[in-house]
Amino acid sequence: MSGRTPIEVVDLALRAVRAHGREDLAARLAQTRHRLLDPEVRVLVVGEFKQGKSHLVNALVNAPVCPVDDDVATAVPTAVRYADTPCATLVDRTGACTAVPLETLAEHVSEAGNPGNHRRLRHAEVGIPRSVLTGGLCLVDTPGVGGLGSAHGADTMTALPSADAVIMVSDAAQEYTATELDFLRQVARVCPTVVCVLTKIDLYPDWQRVAERDRAHLAAADLGADLLPVSSVLRLHAVRTGDQELNHESGFPALVPHLRERIVGRAAELAAASVAHDVHAAARQVATAARAELAAHRDPDRAGALLADLREARQRADALRERSARWQQTLNDGVADLISDVEFDLRDRLRQITREAEAELDGIEPALVEEQFVGWVGQRICAESAANFVWTHQRARWLAGRVADHFAHDGGEVLPDLRAHDPSGPLAHAIALEFPGPEKFGLGQRLIAGVRGGYGGTLMVGMVGTIGGLALVNPLSLAAGVLLGRKVVKEERKRMLERRRTDAKAAVRRFVDDVVFQLGKDSRDMLRELQRDLRDHFTGRAGELSRSLTESITSAQRAVDADAGERTRRVAELEVELRRVADVVAAADALAGPVGARR
Repeated sequence: MSGRTPIEVVDLALRAVRAHGREDLAARLAQTRHRLLDPEVRVLVVGEFKQGKSHLVNALVNAPVCPVDDDVATAVPTAVRYADTPCATLVDRTGACTAVPLETLAEHVSEAGNPGNHRRLRHAEVGIPRSVLTGGLCLVDTPGVGGLGSAHGADTMTALPSADAVIMVSDAAQEYTATELDFLRQVARVCPTVVCVLTKIDLYPDWQRVAERDRAHLAAADLGADLLPVSSVLRLHAVRTGDQELNHESGFPALVPHLRERIVGRAAELAAASVAHDVHAAARQVATAARAELAAHRDPDRAGALLADLREARQRADALRERSARWQQTLNDGVADLISDVEFDLRDRLRQITREAEAELDGIEPALVEEQFVGWVGQRICAESAANFVWTHQRARWLAGRVADHFAHDGGEVLPDLRAHDPSGPLAHAIALEFPGPEKFGLGQRLIAGVRGGYGGTLMVGMVGTIGGLALVNPLSLAAGVLLGRKVVKEERKRMLERRRTDAKAAVRRFVDDVVFQLGKDSRDMLRELQRDLRDHFTGRAGELSRSLTESITSAQRAVDADAGERTRRVAELEVELRRVADVVAAADALAGPVGARR
């Protein structure tokens, strides 16, 4: 039994449940089989700008699939996975796919060929025949995050729930910055499997000291991630020349096995454990009816008590399936509360940004610092939206666990795959933040304002002077006119500045309101998707339990009505069926054994 593969175990279980007419359980196992046939392990390669992420991916697959440049290179996430023949595909925001020659990929995914991703691509997909990618490994090269307070950083955070692991890249020029550590903490909250890679050790002789300090930072932050120093340049040169010593010096002989054993291998173990759970659940339900009938055949006098227990268990299962079931109430109330809490948290965070922005505008000239101010507002919004997303994801997982607790009485329940949909970035669809253009106040406008103010001053002082026998226009009246004219010009400048500040504040409020509208829609969609996934998952499990117990009652009742000869024959048949089910369970135990032993 221990030599069976997960696919063979699932096929064995499928034959067993179909022999008992349980097509509902067969459908569940068919989904398990489908997951095994598509065992992709998605690994995001993340880090700040110019840390060597693209070069690292190229060195891992020994091919120039990701563009590398002295300036910022990657503008579009690029997924690299195994394919028999090299190929490249572009996926836009609508999901439409376009095949392009692999050698022209840089024209679409690099900052030089697609600055600011003006072509509105969601990601690119590359297929290449490389042994390191076998087993389902998919490496995703991402744009430099720029910290949590950047659009790329926020986009990376929203992509994390779809990842099985994360490779955090930082070069050996310096130890981890506070921004990188903050980003790592947020990453670990969403995706616990994190590997840290220290790149460019060939350029910095002092890289070992930097590595030691980085490990100390990871320990102080309570991040249990391994740190692996590598050199992509040495790796590529070693592969070209066949230099084994240089290859060992590059650090990749430690990184590649780490990816295979700790990430791909661990994913395979978790898949085997999931298979073992699904097979156990199906076998348990198939065996329930057989055991109930066997008990009734062997001891007809206790059949009444057995039937009572089964009917009580069926009532519990029916209650789970009913709309008024507690788990339904927990799910619906929990999602409603979560949507309200998430929206309040997002609005509270962005209201604080609005207050800070208005306070800043009170002391500056908006027209002189518009570009820097708009960038600052965008960074703050991205940082707060990323934090809100992480909190939402954690609360959603907690809610899923609470719903699963309602099924614990009937043997426990493994949660479905709760990977969030791919939301747009926080600033993807928001209106651009732009300040209204300043009013013209050139020499002509200043002269007109000054003459208008000076005329009144000259006339007023001149009229007073005529009482003392002076002319209407005299040195005193002219001086008063000049002073009042200057005062009017200054007040006009101040009024225009206050108007520009007021207009800038209104623009910030409109921008933040639009971001809240877009992000609120994304978070509601994500939580509604979670609600539907959990509802369908647990409704199916409740239906399976109810049917299993109904068939158990029917089988036990049939045993009560059977005669002695039929009981003897049926006991022998049931014992054979239960041995077959036991074989299936033993095969599942053999799969789960290595995982359980490590826990």
